[in-house]
Amino acid sequence: MEDAVVEPAGPVGELLAAVRIGFVEAVPELLAGLDGAQRRECLAELRELRKKLRDDWSQSGTEARGALLVAGAGCHSGPAGAAGWLGGGDFGGRDWARHPVLHQVVEAQPREWQVEVATRLAQRPGRPGGWSMHPLAEAVVRRTGCAVPVSEPFVRGWFEGLSREHGLRPPLVERLRADALVPVLLPHLLELSDIGWQLTQQLSPRPGDVWTGAIAELAAVGTVDRAELVERCLARLLRGGKPADQRAFLELLRALDPTPEEYAARVRDVLALLDGLSVLAGHAQEVLVRLDEAGLIEPEVLVEASAVVLFRTEKKLVRAQLGWLEKAARRAPERSGPVVLAAAEAFGHPDTGIQERALNVVARHLAAAGPAVLPGLRDAAELLNPTHHARAGDLFGAPVGGEGDEPDTGWDELLPPPAPPRPLGEPIGSAAELAEELSALLAAREPEVLAFERVLDGLVRQAHDDRAALVEALAPVRATHPWRGTGHWGECTPREICYVVAALAGETPPRRLWDFLSGTGRSPLRGARTSVHGAVLAVRLEEAAWQVTAHRPPYLLATPTDATGAIEAAALVDRLAGYETAGVTPGRADLCAALLRVAPSAEPEVLAAAGALGSPAGRWLAHWLRTGGLPGQPSERVLFAPGRGGKRSRVYPDRWWEDVQRIAVAQPGIGAGPEGPAGERLAGEFRKLLDPTEPSVSRARAAADWVWRPIPHWAAMLPHHREELAARWLDHFAMGADRDERGAGRFLPLLAESGGPAGPALHLAVGYGLGARHTEDRTGAVDALLVLAGRGQLDGGLLGRELGELVTRGTVKPTRLVAALGQAAGTGAYGTVWSVLRAAVPGLLGAADPSARGLGDLLALATDCARRTRARGPLAEVTAAAGRGGVGRVAKEARALRDVLAD
Repeated sequence: MEDAVVEPAGPVGELLAAVRIGFVEAVPELLAGLDGAQRRECLAELRELRKKLRDDWSQSGTEARGALLVAGAGCHSGPAGAAGWLGGGDFGGRDWARHPVLHQVVEAQPREWQVEVATRLAQRPGRPGGWSMHPLAEAVVRRTGCAVPVSEPFVRGWFEGLSREHGLRPPLVERLRADALVPVLLPHLLELSDIGWQLTQQLSPRPGDVWTGAIAELAAVGTVDRAELVERCLARLLRGGKPADQRAFLELLRALDPTPEEYAARVRDVLALLDGLSVLAGHAQEVLVRLDEAGLIEPEVLVEASAVVLFRTEKKLVRAQLGWLEKAARRAPERSGPVVLAAAEAFGHPDTGIQERALNVVARHLAAAGPAVLPGLRDAAELLNPTHHARAGDLFGAPVGGEGDEPDTGWDELLPPPAPPRPLGEPIGSAAELAEELSALLAAREPEVLAFERVLDGLVRQAHDDRAALVEALAPVRATHPWRGTGHWGECTPREICYVVAALAGETPPRRLWDFLSGTGRSPLRGARTSVHGAVLAVRLEEAAWQVTAHRPPYLLATPTDATGAIEAAALVDRLAGYETAGVTPGRADLCAALLRVAPSAEPEVLAAAGALGSPAGRWLAHWLRTGGLPGQPSERVLFAPGRGGKRSRVYPDRWWEDVQRIAVAQPGIGAGPEGPAGERLAGEFRKLLDPTEPSVSRARAAADWVWRPIPHWAAMLPHHREELAARWLDHFAMGADRDERGAGRFLPLLAESGGPAGPALHLAVGYGLGARHTEDRTGAVDALLVLAGRGQLDGGLLGRELGELVTRGTVKPTRLVAALGQAAGTGAYGTVWSVLRAAVPGLLGAADPSARGLGDLLALATDCARRTRARGPLAEVTAAAGRGGVGRVAKEARALRDVLAD
């Protein structure tokens, strides 16, 4: 029990006693009775008390800190010390800056003291996750009438204070009109970052109750300088920043509605916006078109703008720019020369439809432009797709392209060579090295497979050699990353290696460890929502926690030899031979994990060495290698389209699956699994990795749960069974395409680089990835596509047929697919892409909506790949689509593809 605190006698003791019990309301009166010397005496005691209360977050401790804050502010005679005291991070647990008692104490100080404190507080950034002292500083500024601080923290505090007000209140514009700080602070608001969502957030159901609208209203009536706001807004857009901020400031600029004359005076700034975010470039283009039509800018601006826009990838912007060029030439034929040369910049655009549109613009105004432009047009025409070479040659009076008009006549498929898996490297050699790698592992956002496996094996090795030295070396890491237990509802992740470290240090009772292994106790690493992969990781960690304290084997069997998670058969045979020599019995989880990871081997030397093993584990390994280990699963293609359920819910997340149509794969599972020579079976946790799988609502819902998201360690558990993994993860990949989820595509290269057959499930997974919403997921699918093709494991026909059906069912959008396959073709893999599109095109033309956005682009890409690879042989569906006539993009591209295949 702590000794009772003896307070000094007199007023100082009374104030300290009030602070200790959190009697904040009494502080102003008690402070008023202190002279300067007594306040200095009290301040020394308050500093000591502050140290004691720093880690006390109880209710009484919080109240005491509030009284301490107020008392300390009143006892500081110097404003610098007072501002430093008030800005302390340990006072941020409650919004003391709005407490009337603190304002009463500050107001009792001299005016100069108050102004200096407010000025210093205005320079302090807000506390992350804590309350700011801005309300106190703002109150002083308003009360004293001193110069308004324009520092970033003060402006942000003022802005956020107005944005966060709740309850019944007047519209924002009325509150701003009544605010004397607005003329000074509002222009500086445009300098803040990360405020886009607040600027455009509707603050109430009343129309126009939003910052952008309120600012525009104030500028219209002269409360703030409108010209300055326009200038600052343009400057902010030119500076760049996060897309949300850029869109918000563009909305503000539109609300300010600059006149054509104001824009014309800033035409260089408007031109610079053409190189920015797509929405900014679109607005700048619209402004420049209006200025050009009004005669407010020089004709050369059109050429400058075209040089920027026609190199952008957004087809909408490029088409609009070509339209502007067309109108300019019609309105003033004397501008035809610069117009056609500017339009020729689009000859190098990757989209053949854009090239055709640019060629049409040039053709219509070539006569008015005169012969002087022909040399430049001939040079630019060399960038055209060969489809347009003949027409360009006729227009410009000279052949375009090489002889026979066949590009890449020496074409050869460019595919990434199969890269050998990254090896694990030598085991960790010392306790100090282990502590360093463990610290790096725990600090990583997502620990790598090899890093985790090296550290787990290192813990077992070093505990076997010298447990006491290891515990000592790991002490700093344990202090920084203590094991605090895992909620039974969550997923087990590699970070739970801290549990093994805690067991090593004696922080978990051995009896409970045995209970976990025998199933009689509750696991600290598993719960009701733990995935089957998390359960495998948990059982390995639980077993390792027991091994480092009691059994202490010399090393682990399941440590992979490369980054895929695989173990070379010879290495595992050597490890078990070492166990037999040392008289060590393998842990069951360690042995099961090793068997699932061991690479199949038919080498006579390896099989002979395995046959020489005499332990039960050795005989099981020899039998496993002889019989081929875990058999592959047959895949059955099925359709998941549940339709409307019997129970209706008004909450869409409870019934989103009603609109889903997914192609999936069902597998029967391994049941009890292969039997060893003495009847051995894989442990239940490992068998569940390959339970039967088929599409269902419950499985789709489980995949949508944020807890069950794949990590690289999942793939490393079955490094030779990528088809089985793909079948069980298909919902994750499908959600990237039909629900716009993010992240699963990064696992596709891992599956492509793993072992085992590449069957329907893996090809479907790649297909969903190619149609994913997010660019990084499509990039992962492209990488997987190229890896499979480079290893000769890609079935282009299978993937193409699946893509054709996914598009016709609406699961995959053609625009996303053409972006992904175009990226693959851009690496030189034209033959690979053509093998996919040749199989996809018949389904697309036979069942897909001809007006589907992006379908014409897919056909154009197919035409380009077919021409480059000199593919021949007509496709009935292409021939039929070409014969139907029409002037639409699909019809044009179908005719182009038909002609290429018929040559």
